[in-house]
Amino acid sequence: MSKSTSSYPTLSVDATGAGVVSHAGAVTLLRTAEVTGLTTALSESLSSWRKPLAQFDPGKIITDLAVSVTLGGDCLADIATLREHTAVFGKVPSDPTVSRLMAVLAADAPSVLTAIDTARASARATAWGHAGERAPDHDITAQHPIVIDLDATLVAAHSEKESAAPTYKRGFGFHPLLAFVDHGIDGTGEPVAALLRPGNAGANTADDHIAVTRKALAQSPNVHIARPGKKVLVRTDGAGASHKYLTWLHKRGVSYSIGFGLTEAMVTALAGVPDSAWSVAVDAAEKVRDGAWVIDATGILDLTTWPTGMRVIIRKERPHPGAQLRFTDSDGLRLTAFATNTMRGQVQDLELRHRRRARCEDRIRSAKDSGLTNLPLHGFDQNRIWLAIVQLALDLMAWTQMLGFTDHEARKWEPKRARLRLFSIAGRITNHARRVVLKLSKTATWSTLVVTALTRLAALPAPD
Repeated sequence: MSKSTSSYPTLSVDATGAGVVSHAGAVTLLRTAEVTGLTTALSESLSSWRKPLAQFDPGKIITDLAVSVTLGGDCLADIATLREHTAVFGKVPSDPTVSRLMAVLAADAPSVLTAIDTARASARATAWGHAGERAPDHDITAQHPIVIDLDATLVAAHSEKESAAPTYKRGFGFHPLLAFVDHGIDGTGEPVAALLRPGNAGANTADDHIAVTRKALAQSPNVHIARPGKKVLVRTDGAGASHKYLTWLHKRGVSYSIGFGLTEAMVTALAGVPDSAWSVAVDAAEKVRDGAWVIDATGILDLTTWPTGMRVIIRKERPHPGAQLRFTDSDGLRLTAFATNTMRGQVQDLELRHRRRARCEDRIRSAKDSGLTNLPLHGFDQNRIWLAIVQLALDLMAWTQMLGFTDHEARKWEPKRARLRLFSIAGRITNHARRVVLKLSKTATWSTLVVTALTRLAALPAPD
């Protein structure tokens, strides 16, 4: 027998192992779903769509799908990952049962989506209540508001799916508009609204922005939907800079920070401003940013057709190497602007606050790592429900981090990293003193972290 030259041990492999759980770390997601009341809320909200003799609860199936997506699934069939481990995940339905439920729910999609949103709002209120001072809405004021970020993204379709259409980037698929609550620099964020749209949907459609903002406000505990006030800050890019949307925000007293496109006339008016009127910009660490300046241009530009109290703040900076200037840029410097109705605060602080909207792109990347890369179903309403499942998966991830991994850097991990380091930890099912025990691998680096998270979650009071 020749000696192996491989860098890895030579193993004899068979398929006779028993009691082994390949995604044992996912129990943190299950406990989070329970302590926030999500499982109960979904069961109650979706009870109308359960047939009299049905073996499986629609709420449990939707929760199972959300968990499978959090673990990396990207289609209905990936629920099989949970079906392998009934001692941990309970009884999981077959693929045909899941498909039939999706067909039933899609036939009544508006009511189903409302029911799921109601369950999510209830669970979110409980999760934020458990989080206390770490909740996004803790001690919010007009100076320190809860932040809701809106942004759209493109989702490619590789087959003729219902309502898929050509996109502005010459692709084919969908153009959903999403909203996330920002958890700040010490956390991640969580989805609060999503609107599935055909690929040819306009980027700056005011009605869509209003609809998504309404949904986002409805998902925010202790926020009055009709008149939220300045304790809520809505941020988005230039797609939101329409008269109709800004007027709608203005009438509800919401704080806003919206990307603002400059016209040639505005750039011309800005050209006469002396350099001394510009202030140095600051970077993410709130240190002086070399080669960047900001100015409050409210008194320089003609804003008579825009809502009362709106300010426009402009940033100019040396472009990055290779960047292509636009016709509205001036003197070789890149010009960007945003509109806000925040009256107090240094212009540099407001400009930094607006640039932190870029964290929304991180949230969208996480969404695409959690089932949004491709909408797997053919029907448009079916994919609307799939998008709701993606939001549930992201909710579970965010709440688990907020409640379980509070004091650890895992609080800020994106799904890919959490999946690899935490949820994929292996375990073994054993029985001791009439109890079923899940023993996590003692050689896994983050097993102790998972146990600590489970201890924290177990100490939380049961939802009302």
